[in-house]
Amino acid sequence: MKTDHVDTILAQWKAQRPDLDCSPMGVIGRVGRAKQLMTIRVDGVFKQFDLSNIEFDILASLRRASEAVTPTELYQTLMLSSGAMSTRVDGLVKRGLVERQASEIDRRSCLVTLTTEGLVLIDKVVEAHVDNEREMLSSLDDNEQAQLAALLKKWLMANE
Repeated sequence: MKTDHVDTILAQWKAQRPDLDCSPMGVIGRVGRAKQLMTIRVDGVFKQFDLSNIEFDILASLRRASEAVTPTELYQTLMLSSGAMSTRVDGLVKRGLVERQASEIDRRSCLVTLTTEGLVLIDKVVEAHVDNEREMLSSLDDNEQAQLAALLKKWLMANE
């Protein structure tokens, strides 16, 4: 049977503390390691398009929205501070990927939308992103992917 890095750690704990059931470390350790590996691969795709993870999230949020959104709606969705959101949106405006439009309802507010260039870019990036994710999951068949998704959803619903 093949072993991974987490198996080595569990074996070390078993040798040092045979009285302690460290099996939760197997799950948490593997989820953490999987996140590290996925982040490297995901960030690599975004880098190919000269985007950061946060910039991708902003563009993807705008792409999924059925209408223009306020910066407040964006930062609440992405769990960023208003200052961080403003800085990121400014950068995307300078790159011609999004634009701000004055709100017709509230002069103090604006709406953020994708430009045509931003729309074309995010569509390309999302396609590459989904292909990358599909490749990362290719060692699991469709049924295993569905099982994993269901288990992770169950855990998230209990912990979020």
